[in-house]
Amino acid sequence: MLKTLNPLLSGELLAILANMGHGDEIAITDANFPADSMAQRLVRLPGISATDALDAVLSLLPLDDFVDHPAAAMDAPGETPPIYPEFEAALVRAEGRPLTLEPVERFAFYERTRAAYAVIATGERRLYANIILKKGVLRASHT
Repeated sequence: MLKTLNPLLSGELLAILANMGHGDEIAITDANFPADSMAQRLVRLPGISATDALDAVLSLLPLDDFVDHPAAAMDAPGETPPIYPEFEAALVRAEGRPLTLEPVERFAFYERTRAAYAVIATGERRLYANIILKKGVLRASHT
């Protein structure tokens, strides 16, 4: 355990977040998602909700502010997944600016996940609880 770090952030996950570069993406997926067959790098957080994993990742990961939608979520056919407002609230809390999710059709989401730097497979049981984050930059302070 380390001070001020969310305990869900294992050494393996910390290394992945640190090694990602600007524009790299990381997916946080639910328990039904075929993460093992798609991930270049896989971190398992069994028993952890997608929203708790998202909060942990966003405590350290800057989101890309060069794009309109630095976060994309798997879209459900014919409806907005009930988890979307929770995902969007986490984004706003972490970034301090209004952000909306980019809905992505299921098979397009799979393709984007295959190209992602890493995947975090959670124990989330809610359906369509899958989100992709695009890493941003940290600017030098001019104080």
